[in-house]
Amino acid sequence: MSILYILEGKEPKPVDDASEWGRWFEKADRHVAKTELRNRVIVSTVFLGLDHSFGGGIPILFETMIFGGKHNHYQERYATWEEAEAGHLRAIKLVKGRVRAQFKKGSKAEQVNPAQSEERERKA
Repeated sequence: MSILYILEGKEPKPVDDASEWGRWFEKADRHVAKTELRNRVIVSTVFLGLDHSFGGGIPILFETMIFGGKHNHYQERYATWEEAEAGHLRAIKLVKGRVRAQFKKGSKAEQVNPAQSEERERKA
């Protein structure tokens, strides 16, 4: 199974040729969404182009990150464009204080919050 993907519209397509992938990746607009909020906080959701499941199930190809503010470096990953759009909206709500970060075991989305991980390690 390929780890390299390109987008055809909003649908990921596996590719085996690294040169083809590189040419596409170099010129592609990979943004699903980008939102700039108050206090210079940015929520960015992109197509990664590389499967981040690392062979562990369905391909994880999209990522939302928060840059700035108290949720700086928050990260959530997804399998589909639609999941990525929904995750982007959740991240905006998180920044605005309308939702708490949720870490679900066994979900298709992989969520990482470095600040919370560091805090757990200190307590252990």
